[in-house]
Amino acid sequence: MSLVPSRRLLWVVLAIALVAVAAGPWPHLAAVWIIALGALALLALADAAWSLARKQPPRAGAPPVVRFARDREGTVPVTFENPGGRARRVRFALALPAEFESPEPEMWVDLPADAGRARIAWRCTPRRRGRFGGVLACTEGGSTLGLWRTRTRAELPCELRVHPNLLAERKHLAALFLAQGRPGARVQRTLGRGREFEKLRDYQPGDGFDEVHWKATAKRGRPVTKVFQAERTQEIYVVVDASRLSARPVVHEGVAQTALERAVTSALVLLIAAERQGDKFGLIAHDDRVRVAVRAGSGAAHYAACREAVLALRPSEATPDMAEIVRHLRAMIRRRALIFFLTDLTDPVLAEDFIRHVRLLSRQHLVLVGQLRAPEVAPLFTGAEAGTDAEVYRRLAGHVRWAEARGLAQKLKPLGVTAVLLENEAMAGQLVDHYMQVKRRQAL
Repeated sequence: MSLVPSRRLLWVVLAIALVAVAAGPWPHLAAVWIIALGALALLALADAAWSLARKQPPRAGAPPVVRFARDREGTVPVTFENPGGRARRVRFALALPAEFESPEPEMWVDLPADAGRARIAWRCTPRRRGRFGGVLACTEGGSTLGLWRTRTRAELPCELRVHPNLLAERKHLAALFLAQGRPGARVQRTLGRGREFEKLRDYQPGDGFDEVHWKATAKRGRPVTKVFQAERTQEIYVVVDASRLSARPVVHEGVAQTALERAVTSALVLLIAAERQGDKFGLIAHDDRVRVAVRAGSGAAHYAACREAVLALRPSEATPDMAEIVRHLRAMIRRRALIFFLTDLTDPVLAEDFIRHVRLLSRQHLVLVGQLRAPEVAPLFTGAEAGTDAEVYRRLAGHVRWAEARGLAQKLKPLGVTAVLLENEAMAGQLVDHYMQVKRRQAL
């Protein structure tokens, strides 16, 4: 705790100084302001000693973990402990990390009498995803006689966790999040006969020979066929690329972000859709090697674990090592699964390396590769007419990149891998749509 002069003390000192200036021509009045100055000094020292010894400042505290959504205003609940139980008014400020913005730099807090505790909500808006600490609570109160201001500063054991903002994405996908069996849910037709064995029954005209259960037929002495149903539980994995190309800046709803931020947000929305569909889901993130690996599971607790795993994920300067990543995925994922790769293959060397190693995964799993399309990447004769020479060259460059992406998709298609360009504003919706198509067609 530190002491600083209050305005009251400064005004009194100023008044004594004015008296001293006025008494300059009359030496016999000098004793008046000297005595007044000495009395004020003794009174100020006594007030400071009494305040330091007896008057304990209120102690501020906060919960160990406070959660936020990126670019959405939230609050940090701050609790004040008033040891003396006397009514007091203190000035308070919460020093947050630079990634947080607060509408008010400070506020006055009234602590009522005979109340051991008081609570306020400090409003702030985070601008970056991740884990943050170093929260400082700064309080300022008055001394007993009001000649000093007591100031305290303490670091709170509080961690601020900022998650991606999924509200805007979920608004566009509200129909997909309807619980099954409730009013308003659409029943989607499932194509095919299914892959999961359900039961045995007697042969009926029209059953194929591949459906006959020959052992049961020989045992019972009559034709018996197998009945299949659509698989209810499947495994979905999202592989997020956090290498050097993921730091490419993009603008979503007027807010500057990175490609990694859009990938993480879309991946979490896709996991929510998988949870609502009753599938098991997992999450993997990598740069030159796998950094985050959460095995497939189900339930809200497992989704929370996936969300926490990528909370502090940042773009790195490394180049992906696809041989190491594919080896890790093959060892980790034993059951046939649907794997979404959210990556950037605009680098020809990375694209060739990806094609060479992904064939090992596609033999067992169903693989989909999604790349975020840049605004200028499009066929040549699309959009408005070019007005300048620079615009023509920009369109030509975009067409070349679009042709490269199309050529990559054609190379991956014989391997059983689907490659798509994802729109920035509808990235999550496109991923969920591809996932629902796989479910409907029972391609997995």
